Amino acid sequence: MKTEASHTILTAKQLSIGYKTKKAETVIASNINFELQKGQLIGLVGANGIGKSTLLRTLIQVQPELSGSISLNGKDLKTTSTLELAKQLSIVLTEPLISKNLSVFELVALGRHPYTNWIGNLTEVDIAIINKSLDLIKIVDLKDKKCYELSDGQLQKVMIARALAQDTDVIILDEPTSHLDMYHKAYILKLLQRLTKDTGKTILFSSHEIDLAIQLCDTMIVMQKEKVVCNQPCQLISEGIFETLFPKDLIVFDEKTGSFRVTK
Repeated sequence: MKTEASHTILTAKQLSIGYKTKKAETVIASNINFELQKGQLIGLVGANGIGKSTLLRTLIQVQPELSGSISLNGKDLKTTSTLELAKQLSIVLTEPLISKNLSVFELVALGRHPYTNWIGNLTEVDIAIINKSLDLIKIVDLKDKKCYELSDGQLQKVMIARALAQDTDVIILDEPTSHLDMYHKAYILKLLQRLTKDTGKTILFSSHEIDLAIQLCDTMIVMQKEKVVCNQPCQLISEGIFETLFPKDLIVFDEKTGSFRVTK
């Protein structure tokens, strides 16, 4: 499957994120501007507590923006219905499954919920899309296994397959490599990179694996205390963005290798 010509799919303009109560407004980050392109892998990185999850929750409309706008396929998300949004944007969160008694096929089939009738009956088209998703993730051999039988790495693949089955233009993942060992962290991010090329979907994920993101992403969004920047990894390196992410008393960024190292 060939990727279609690149075009802007998800846009943030003068976006301000945070929390609002009746008495006060807490701004986590402001003046966020970016344009994400179709068929790209985008990594969202930054220090702990900087606001990555808040930004993702705002992008998926779980949390309202304080100001500014977000548009998907040129349409403001404020005017997009929940059902319409579910057909354009799918999410993979870090929350544990409500029930691990579901089979892999049944869990992936939940991705078809925006398209099935109220009873949830699957059509031949739905089943074909589910099977294609399993095949893309290379977990067809797991389809009849119960989710409680899976390793953390296998379960994460199943969750990504469910998002694929939802057949949206954009997939957003919150910390998809948490709780995985080094090999499976690299495997999952490499899988996401391959999926953007095979499907033409835009995949945005948050991660602490900054070194891996630099190597694999087309674009990165870097959250800092003073600003949020979005660009290609090579441009961010040349601008010295990664050198300012953490205090230099323990780790420093090596521009030559594109990675962090512990200070001696």
